[in-house]
Amino acid sequence: MKIYNKSAPKKFALLNKYQAGISLLGSEVKAIRQGHLDLSSSYVKIMGKEAFLINAKIFPYKYSRVENYQEDRTRKLLLHKKEILAIKSRLETGNYTLVPVSIYTKNNNFKLEVGLAKGKKKHEVRKDAKRHAIERAQEREMKELL
Repeated sequence: MKIYNKSAPKKFALLNKYQAGISLLGSEVKAIRQGHLDLSSSYVKIMGKEAFLINAKIFPYKYSRVENYQEDRTRKLLLHKKEILAIKSRLETGNYTLVPVSIYTKNNNFKLEVGLAKGKKKHEVRKDAKRHAIERAQEREMKELL
């Protein structure tokens, strides 16, 4: 099971990817297993020596108590200190940002794939969309020929 952030590759040019663990509540784990997660408006921020996932929406699990539950609360990410220092130094040197790319299970634990990214300009986004449309049209023509 893998949930993707579909807006990340459209808005950003991904340079490096890192694998991070994520601290979740029990009801959040069950909700993610059912696919009730939205990463589209979320981002990762490094505060001090820790990394946090901000604004990721995990919708409430159907059978859990929903009182005092915040679906977009800040969640701690589990990264090695060396990785955090490397990412932090890279963020300070250039116009980079940390974007959650996907979340998946590995050995019954949830892992968040975080990408070090640089924002695309509007003309780059349009160029990529045009290239993608041309590729899709070529694929359709090839299918029709076969």
